[in-house]
Amino acid sequence: MSNSPFASRRGLMLVVSSPSGAGKTTLCRRLCEAYSDIVLSTSATTRDPRPGEKNGREYHFVTKSEFDDMVKRTAFLEWAHVHEHRYGTPRDEVMGRVEAGRDVLFDIDWQGAQQVAAAAPTDVVRVFVLPPSMKVLSERLHSRASDKEDVIQRRLGRAPGEIAHWAEYDYVLVNHDLEETYAQLEAIYRAERMKRARNPGLDPFVQKLMDEPLS
Repeated sequence: MSNSPFASRRGLMLVVSSPSGAGKTTLCRRLCEAYSDIVLSTSATTRDPRPGEKNGREYHFVTKSEFDDMVKRTAFLEWAHVHEHRYGTPRDEVMGRVEAGRDVLFDIDWQGAQQVAAAAPTDVVRVFVLPPSMKVLSERLHSRASDKEDVIQRRLGRAPGEIAHWAEYDYVLVNHDLEETYAQLEAIYRAERMKRARNPGLDPFVQKLMDEPLS
């Protein structure tokens, strides 16, 4: 992605949250497919795999006791209870990538976003995705046909409480149209990569530029 005149940069953590069904997972996967410099954080979870999911790809599927052990070892950058299950982000994996200049994308809820922001405030960019209406949110949850009706109703019931945290985010997108919303997310990502604080290689570059003779 980068043709920067200064090679050194620090990676960023792009956190994308939304109520279930608003489109964040589709947006996140598309961004990862478009940019080789960003990788989707693979969370550990205690829930069972959905059809088509593979251990280590969508999630690290672990037992409750394994998850408990990781919590005790402070092996998570963040973890939370979400829809009767627990999810957590491996700390060392993420921080190693950021320090090496790679970007990490998080598809997590507001609880996880709060913890990540507290742990690494200068590295985090938070984006919240809203549905255009609750009716559309319900239609999207039903159309993906991956959950039973009682699960869908629980997700819809939690949506207002999740949406209530929208003001904690740096950017808020309303997903009326997937193409438009993706373009907005892409613009945010590209701009945040160029922030001066994330490009320490600028200092020696500018100094060298100023020391060059004018002729």
